[in-house]
Amino acid sequence: MPGQILDSVKSKYAAAAESTLSSDHAGVKAVAEAFGYTAEDLTSIPAAANMGLSCGNPTATAHLKPGEVVVDLGSGGGLDVFLASKMVGPAGRAIGIDMTPAMIARARANAASGGYANVEFHLSTIDKIPLPDASVDCVISNCVLNLAPDKPAVFREIARVLKPGGRLAVSDIALKHELPEALANNIAAYVGCIAGAIRIEDYRSGLLDAGFEHVEIVDSGSDLNAYAKVENQSGCCSPAKDAGHAPAATPANATATTLAALETSCCAPTIPAPASLHDELASLLSQYDVNAAAASVKVYAVKPSSRVR
Repeated sequence: MPGQILDSVKSKYAAAAESTLSSDHAGVKAVAEAFGYTAEDLTSIPAAANMGLSCGNPTATAHLKPGEVVVDLGSGGGLDVFLASKMVGPAGRAIGIDMTPAMIARARANAASGGYANVEFHLSTIDKIPLPDASVDCVISNCVLNLAPDKPAVFREIARVLKPGGRLAVSDIALKHELPEALANNIAAYVGCIAGAIRIEDYRSGLLDAGFEHVEIVDSGSDLNAYAKVENQSGCCSPAKDAGHAPAATPANATATTLAALETSCCAPTIPAPASLHDELASLLSQYDVNAAAASVKVYAVKPSSRVR
């Protein structure tokens, strides 16, 4: 099952990486703005770095400082890496980790086009971060940890690479209650960042078990059930949502747009996505109140400066 999950995740996110999804599309821009990015944020980085795949803005809570080393787990096209690079400045480094070759290629192309000198991207799963022990000041991630089959291993790796006193600032999906079986066992729901999520209390205990302290997990209040109302529109280039008549974004329709963008490919007609996955996920979410079980959360934790033996 874990192998099947990883293959599905790689396939769907590779399709997104190879698509034309970007901030140039009104729907993609709306997703990012709905989850905390400002118009200034988005215009300050390459448009192709944003594919509307966020569920928050970790750079807004990471408190990055000049000269720091920050690592983004599941960095995608580089959205958060490029924002972080400006915060840590020339003396700092912003590092992206992603397991999808197409995403790494896209991120590196974006870095080249933007002339970033303090960023780098590595191809790897996030349970085996290719960095030395105690070499990072801050770890960020955006709606990716829920996709990892072995979350305790990821938490241990984050603790390993962080310096004493280093911090974790993550935007993610977590569960308030158990999911209905139809969602919990659905691959499309897993790729859509729902079925792979763990309970909030397990998230907290997992970080504590990995050695973190001052763990905070806050529900952002986003409407995850809205995807059932998508009605087969991806939000990135639907005629009903062109640049001149795009509806105002909300956390609800932002989530819908994000998931639909993964399941359809109107912006990339040469890379068709299997409509059956999109239709199945839309159908499942129309039957269940996902908000009763799941939440978009902000996660913050600190690695102790020293341990008492």
